[in-house]
Amino acid sequence: MDITAVAPSTRTVPKGLVPASLVLGGTLLSLVGLTWDIQWHSDVGPDTFFTMPHLFLYAGSALSGLASLVVVLMTTADAKRDRTVDPIVGGRAVGVFGRTFAAPVGYLISGTGAALFLVYGLWDQWWHGLYGFDAVIDSPPHIGLLLSISITMVGAVMIFAVARDQRWGTCGTIAAAAVLLVFSMVTAIGLRAVPGALANPVSVGTASLSVMILFMASHALSRRGGALAVGVAVAVLQAVFWWFSPWAAEVYADATGLPLRDYTDGIPDLPNMIPMCLVIVAVAVELLHKVPAWIPGALGGAIIAACVPLQRVLVYGGTFPVNARYLTTIVLAAAFGAGAAVLGRRFGQMLRHLAPVKEDRHA
Repeated sequence: MDITAVAPSTRTVPKGLVPASLVLGGTLLSLVGLTWDIQWHSDVGPDTFFTMPHLFLYAGSALSGLASLVVVLMTTADAKRDRTVDPIVGGRAVGVFGRTFAAPVGYLISGTGAALFLVYGLWDQWWHGLYGFDAVIDSPPHIGLLLSISITMVGAVMIFAVARDQRWGTCGTIAAAAVLLVFSMVTAIGLRAVPGALANPVSVGTASLSVMILFMASHALSRRGGALAVGVAVAVLQAVFWWFSPWAAEVYADATGLPLRDYTDGIPDLPNMIPMCLVIVAVAVELLHKVPAWIPGALGGAIIAACVPLQRVLVYGGTFPVNARYLTTIVLAAAFGAGAAVLGRRFGQMLRHLAPVKEDRHA
């Protein structure tokens, strides 16, 4: 009897999956902390540096940063020993500090974002020490923190896009792009400083970022259904956070003995920033995949800008504002959406060239 014929086959974890999952898990942890922190500012008020939402934010960046550092150190050790470095783990290795380190490009980006987060975190602690609390979410150190986390999230997309030909790479790219898109809704708040007498700059920014990330993910995966998968993943995150954000703020306020504000309405801030029509835009992108990218991009930007006031009316009530500013916002969103689609397509093509796995394996 041949014993080897009946021996159970051993299944190993795909190479690169563990560190990639840790980076993605860190970004998701930061996103949870962000939606919690924004709701805290809205429902409770000013906070201090050491709060639970802040700890989630910092823990997420720490997890992503440590995972990136470990991969860089392991890749450097392999390069020093003249071992073959598999580009599926974060992309092709590039020299850092005069080739002192060999860093896979995806982990280099995610690690750089985490390191910048630490710098801005020290600034945030100094800010809290100077003023005692933050009354708004868009304080100067917070803007730096948000941008640094965004860099880490871009790195996460790059890490998974390298393994797009494997199932875990495809799923990870969709999840990482969805996390980046949801987080980008907060980044768009910074556009409130732009004079918007003729149009709503936040709506234009929201439409542009959404279209760009949808096109980036779709072309990075290089297959039908990519944009729709990201849109559905965003909708799932929106639904979960719609429940989680007010609940977490209330539970934490009760635990710390702080009262909720009298005008708290239970409507989550961050999930309400996400366009509810995003799945419709994703469907339009899929249906119009054979036409030039700027056409579905313009259509998607116009749809999002047109539906933002409608979403506000559905959530808060009131009247639908149809005026010159509303129409101008739609036109500008369509124009910027067209440019964002072209840019997102280019970004997607760049992601596909990070590590041509098939060519390397058949060389």
